[in-house]
Amino acid sequence: MEKLYYISQGQSLESHLQNIEKVCEAGCRLVQLRLKGVTQDEYNDTAIKAKSICDRFGATLIVNDNIDAAIASGADGIHLGKNDRSPVEARVLAEGKIIGGTANTLDDCLRLVAAEVDYIGLGPFRFTETKKGLDPIVGLEGFQKIQQAMNSKGLSILIYAIGGIQIEDIQSIMDAEIYGVSVSGLLTNKSDLKERINQIQQVL
Repeated sequence: MEKLYYISQGQSLESHLQNIEKVCEAGCRLVQLRLKGVTQDEYNDTAIKAKSICDRFGATLIVNDNIDAAIASGADGIHLGKNDRSPVEARVLAEGKIIGGTANTLDDCLRLVAAEVDYIGLGPFRFTETKKGLDPIVGLEGFQKIQQAMNSKGLSILIYAIGGIQIEDIQSIMDAEIYGVSVSGLLTNKSDLKERINQIQQVL
């Protein structure tokens, strides 16, 4: 999987799609459609359109928290929050798709490894306004400790740092042996998008 992972933002369904298209056009190849407060039909329809955009650019599409929309759209994967359906159930319902899960602690990571997810989104790195009901901040030291603990147990899984990450944080995250970064505000509505993505990918 790509190391740069964009999570969609937008004030409307259309703006989510526009932002996905912009980041794909600028070189990002791993995208998550993350919608809140929409109907199932709206999620399905937007996911179908997002998949069409990602296909044009050869990008991988993951759908957040909605197995039905992932299946309806033919998305490449599904990302599950801590309070969503279990990864084991998702694996049965969405056979063959990438399954990701959200973690905030080492115990969360161990549970997700046991459930055989394909990757973990670990965070938040710092405070972010993107997510309501934020879990406790993990911070760089927390990332280092969790990755070291995983290594000591001989566990290998792709971990993406998420939550308020800035470009200047990425090198230290890489130094902590974290696989990649999930970003949202860092790439949404930015005029220098191509330059930003190039800069991030060079560090990654």
